[in-house]
Amino acid sequence: MEVLVCTTPGEFAYQQSEKPALTPGNTIIKIKRIGICGTDLHAFEGTQPFFNYPRILGHELAGEIVETDGAPEFSVGEAVTFIPYFNCGKCVACRNNKPNCCTSIRVSGVHIDGGMSEYLSVPSYSLVHGNGLSFDELALVEMLSIGAHGIRRANVEQNEMVLVVGAGPIGLGTMEFARIAGANVIALDINDARLAFCREKLGVAHTINALTDNVLEKLSEITNGDMPTVIVDATGNLRAINTAFSYLAHGGRYVLVGLQKGEISFSHPEFHKREATLMSSRNATRADFEHVISSMKNGLIDPTTYITHRVTFGQVKDEFEGWLDPANGVIKAMVSVG
Repeated sequence: MEVLVCTTPGEFAYQQSEKPALTPGNTIIKIKRIGICGTDLHAFEGTQPFFNYPRILGHELAGEIVETDGAPEFSVGEAVTFIPYFNCGKCVACRNNKPNCCTSIRVSGVHIDGGMSEYLSVPSYSLVHGNGLSFDELALVEMLSIGAHGIRRANVEQNEMVLVVGAGPIGLGTMEFARIAGANVIALDINDARLAFCREKLGVAHTINALTDNVLEKLSEITNGDMPTVIVDATGNLRAINTAFSYLAHGGRYVLVGLQKGEISFSHPEFHKREATLMSSRNATRADFEHVISSMKNGLIDPTTYITHRVTFGQVKDEFEGWLDPANGVIKAMVSVG
């Protein structure tokens, strides 16, 4: 079978590899769609923290079952996605029902080779039923689950003011699930086109451009002086992460979904006087995947809105670098395989 390997930062190569053989407790999936995510882009740039080369990228995946062992509720030919965070099942996190932050987690396309290939073997316990969704929709479930998990971590309540910093795909999904939770959403970014997408496609009432607006004044105006009670960072940008501490309401919660390599810093007195809560949000759980699929099925979210670019598997090598350029307006690139 053909695979696409990120050999070093900035370099891809198509290679031939053996089609995976069925082994106990695993399932072979014929890949149909690959969503390109921020992790893939950062890996290509060489800025992804949990990464080494060479690596086959790809973990936003949809396909159909070719062979399976240990998955009695699934059948050959069924359309599926899967949870691409493979956990040990034994560590303190797994024992406490947090497999998404397993101490020895292996994320498909990050720690181990992923799905930029024609076939992929995955643990059968990771399979997720397609429930009648299209391959395009199924390939977007993982991305949206990241935002859904961040909102669940924040325990967002009805009518709360939620500021989402970063209007990339993860941030957009976070906004959607904040809305579904009943929050009033504020989008903050430096890209006017992304902010327009928030208003026009997602119905976000409040948008702020950090380059041209006085962010503190705008937030105070929108929240009647209270400031946001929940802030979610979806940028992975150190300056944006550090600056957003000053936007937080007293008693508020700050959730870091975005990831960067450096050390965050903030004023302890300012954080302390707010009795603020700082938390990270890593990956997602089966409950989040199920929430996303249910939201799609019930018409609460239209995932195909995010797809702005489409290519075939054979075009990825030539097109990939262009997706890093904000001028190209990429929200979500979707790859068709086979």
